[in-house]
Amino acid sequence: MTEKTTGASYAAAGVDIEAGDRAVELMKEWVKKTQRPEVLGGLGGFAGLFDASALKRYERPLLASATDGVGTKVDIARRLGVYDTIGHDLVAMVMDDIVVCGAEPLFMTDYICVGKVHPDRVAAIVKGIAEGCVLAGCALIGGETAEHPGLLGPDDFDVAGAGTGVVEYDRLLGADRIRTGDAVIAMASSGLHSNGYSLVRHVLFDRAGMALEQEIAELGRTLGEELLEPTRIYSLDCLALTRTAEVHAYSHITGGGLAANLARVIPDHLHASVDRSTWAPGAIFDLVGTAGRVERLELEKTLNMGVGMMAVVPAESVDVALTTLADRGVDAWVAGEIVDRGAHTEGATLTGSYAS
Repeated sequence: MTEKTTGASYAAAGVDIEAGDRAVELMKEWVKKTQRPEVLGGLGGFAGLFDASALKRYERPLLASATDGVGTKVDIARRLGVYDTIGHDLVAMVMDDIVVCGAEPLFMTDYICVGKVHPDRVAAIVKGIAEGCVLAGCALIGGETAEHPGLLGPDDFDVAGAGTGVVEYDRLLGADRIRTGDAVIAMASSGLHSNGYSLVRHVLFDRAGMALEQEIAELGRTLGEELLEPTRIYSLDCLALTRTAEVHAYSHITGGGLAANLARVIPDHLHASVDRSTWAPGAIFDLVGTAGRVERLELEKTLNMGVGMMAVVPAESVDVALTTLADRGVDAWVAGEIVDRGAHTEGATLTGSYAS
């Protein structure tokens, strides 16, 4: 008598299709909140659809695209069991890159990779992405949830996203608009944002032995709450600023730090001089520097040091620019100016010492 054997299956290999279907059902209500009139169809299709006829009002529309993730900040979310804020970070990293050239964010797609599909967790991640899309003014038109058992642990996950925006050709912002005498306006960050977490985790956990649940007096909350603070989304603030003031360029301060990112939009014959004394970085930056004995220059080339976005505007536009940002609840200030390159070898440098 031959013994009956059980064949292999996808479920036995660790992939739960039914759990994935439940996750899709849970996320639908959040995706719906991001819809723009140009979006066709609903969640579940093979591709998201966006009615491009809406671009007919442009004389020469340029499509801007960007893709990004949030790095090892996902480890903080996993360890705290908080999944509904990391999506804000993802939208900010993608859409704030797109708005730098003056483009209006249109739509975004996401990719969520997990070791095991926990429907509630996946839905919470998408909830955060959807809320971020609302803050950026874009639609979430599709995405993918992938289950990778054996490659990721049951509670491990990662997120990535791609976005598209549009800008009129003759309103494209960038280096060619910048002039000597322009002012550099800094916009405050909400904290670390989503950069440098490999350094931050190494310093605070491995070297200083701190715990996420630890109350930190200087921060006024637990370390975990500080590290999970969502990245500020500046997209609509930047678009509002371009409507009220003349703007020559934006710079999104992400990996590489303030000077390196600002230098990316400075023409070869000019230089951005930024004065550290115009602001005081938040307590988290001092904590990382002190706990790890990290030199200032190393901090500055890794972290945003309290500045999440910068705008380069003509000197005569400063007052209206600052008023516009203040009216929108954005803490902003003049942090520097554009000068001739001269003997400078870099496109941007930081001078002086931070305010205390």
